[in-house]
Amino acid sequence: MRILQIQAHRVQEHAALAPLLATPGAMDGFLWLSVTRDELQAELPALQGALQALCGTALVDLHVSDLLNDQLPSHCDYTSRYDVLVMRRLAAGTPAGALPDAALRHGPPALRRIDTRPVGFAVFDQVLLSVHPPDGSMREAMAARLLAAASAPAAEPALDVRATSARLPTSPADLMLRIVNQIVDGYLALRRDLTRQLDHWQAELIDPKTRFSNWSALMHSRQALHHLDEICEDQRAAMQDWIDAMETLPPPATPEAARERELLLVRSRDLLEHIQRVVHHVRRLEQNAETAVQLHFSVQSHRTNDIMRVLTVLTAVFLPLNLIAGIFGMNFEFVPLIHKADGFWIAMALMAVIALALVLLFWRKRYLARTAR
Repeated sequence: MRILQIQAHRVQEHAALAPLLATPGAMDGFLWLSVTRDELQAELPALQGALQALCGTALVDLHVSDLLNDQLPSHCDYTSRYDVLVMRRLAAGTPAGALPDAALRHGPPALRRIDTRPVGFAVFDQVLLSVHPPDGSMREAMAARLLAAASAPAAEPALDVRATSARLPTSPADLMLRIVNQIVDGYLALRRDLTRQLDHWQAELIDPKTRFSNWSALMHSRQALHHLDEICEDQRAAMQDWIDAMETLPPPATPEAARERELLLVRSRDLLEHIQRVVHHVRRLEQNAETAVQLHFSVQSHRTNDIMRVLTVLTAVFLPLNLIAGIFGMNFEFVPLIHKADGFWIAMALMAVIALALVLLFWRKRYLARTAR
């Protein structure tokens, strides 16, 4: 467990909660308690006692089970004392020993490497409790960023108060939105791999010289992209519920509090727009996969039509030749040219002239024209 006390211009990391619980009312700033699911399960009584001492309330048992569930979809819930937000992440690279999502397990390599385990948040007035997957890579990255921002040299006074919040978060909700933004932006690292994989399959499907046989992987990819769309849609719905819950709160008592809430709403709407862009891109990939399949069958149908057209023309060319051969093969004694020494060559010349004339006719009508590739 990592314990960070975030103040206006300083971030301090504590080794234990005991010193902070001694004088909870005199604590400056707010606390960020980041734990993994294993740590939450092992230290649940101590964490519940710390939240009771710091915030005057503990987590509801149902919310505890939600935070411990590593298959829970993204959603938002709230009580009168705290809010709960669960957001499934889209991180590149599933850690060793961790199984990928069942819907993504049989997809292409770019989808099999996606880690979709959820990250849970309990947002209090002075405490942010975040529950991460066992690897904890996201919390380590955010903690390092906060410590680096706090240790950076102080810049000149900002003319806009929004610039002061760009370095360090001002509230637990602000920090939670920054972590969620990191979760959503993690999809950007996957976009190039997914697009490259689907472009490769599209080129194979459209190329008439190749015989595409990897249909099982393509079908699994379509299913995985559809599941990815559902994950992103759950993220969007959870973020929209969070915004709706913030907008229904009573108006703040001071202008500073009103401005802080407005900044949180601006950041939340910006994050919602990022999620919508991710949803749009996932749906576009799914549509491209469907379009590639349709184009493949259209190309195959067009190629089949070309083959049938050539075979039909060849049949039409040889049909009169077969008729002439059938006539000369009749069992009659008196057949024209049958008893002449040069009758065979006359018949062959006649058949060649008829065949050449038909080929020229069909070529002029473009029945034998080569299709442009």
